[in-house]
Amino acid sequence: MFSLDDLARTIALRAHASREKSYTRSLLEKGPRGAAKKFGEEAVEFIIAAVGESDEALRAEAADVLYHLLVVLKSRDVSLEEVLGELERRTGQSGHEEKAARKS
Repeated sequence: MFSLDDLARTIALRAHASREKSYTRSLLEKGPRGAAKKFGEEAVEFIIAAVGESDEALRAEAADVLYHLLVVLKSRDVSLEEVLGELERRTGQSGHEEKAARKS
């Protein structure tokens, strides 16, 4: 089964392709700001699909969000492994405790 690790590896490979052949490369060349802007657009489309479109549309928009999220992370040289490590760190506490700890 295809995984987020597979997607992260694909993004890393396509980051070195030519801009003309790789949408990923063209996003990364815009830097973190450009990649984040595109991620934001995709996030809004996901929200719209979540509240009023078909399951198929929601799945498609969710895939776009995951892809663009990983592109933003790549643009900042933050690995999926680091993000998963952060999630693992948080697993031992409730969400309320974790949020309270971030505020202090």
